[in-house]
Amino acid sequence: MPEGPSIVILRELIEDLKLEGTKVLKVIGTTELDKKRMEGQKVLAFKTWGKHFLICFKGFALRIHLMMFGTYRINEHKKVKPKISFIFKDNEINFYTCSLQFIEDDLDNVYDWSADIMSKKWDVKKTVKRLADHNDDLVCDVLLNQQLFSGSGNIIKNEVLYQIGVQPKSKIKDLPLIKLKALATHAKSYAFDFLKWKKEYTLSKHWEVYSQKICPQKHPIKKEDIGKNKRISYYCETCQKLY
Repeated sequence: MPEGPSIVILRELIEDLKLEGTKVLKVIGTTELDKKRMEGQKVLAFKTWGKHFLICFKGFALRIHLMMFGTYRINEHKKVKPKISFIFKDNEINFYTCSLQFIEDDLDNVYDWSADIMSKKWDVKKTVKRLADHNDDLVCDVLLNQQLFSGSGNIIKNEVLYQIGVQPKSKIKDLPLIKLKALATHAKSYAFDFLKWKKEYTLSKHWEVYSQKICPQKHPIKKEDIGKNKRISYYCETCQKLY
């Protein structure tokens, strides 16, 4: 599943096409959504919230979620039919294997931008306070909670927990305040490192525990399905403490 930084890259690629303020000439694809509704409409903005890519029109927006296996192509095609395709005068954007939904309300009423780890409005103090409502949750689940760490995924989860020295089975209520603050600050800083490395095509070279067998300190990495959704966790029992 593409994590928040990858969706920011998508937004930046599309913004480079200078499509804001231009009309969508045609919308095609296999989706059963009302495609005609967007034809002839001007795109007001492209936005992201966590793993959501948002195309904003007057009075509504389209939310695109690439889910586990979604992909996109800009001015290119895959062999399969797109779920939805936007045709502009000189450009075409195609989305495959994605979830689509119209949002009728003002986006500021729908999204809490301070929960988005890639947003300028990300609020560390607010996030630490919110963690008190999740005292019995495992820290690995909290880092995947999109209402707390919007945009965080399994890579960010594993790497951040290694950076702050916390094992994924630790519960929020057992973490000292210094670790709660580190959880929030490192989630944001690693997300922007992720963005930088992704653009350089070097992301996997920087993984310290994710998909690794030994950690940077030469200790064995444990691989285990942990948490509510049994997502894979990679962690070092020596470098990371179980609180």
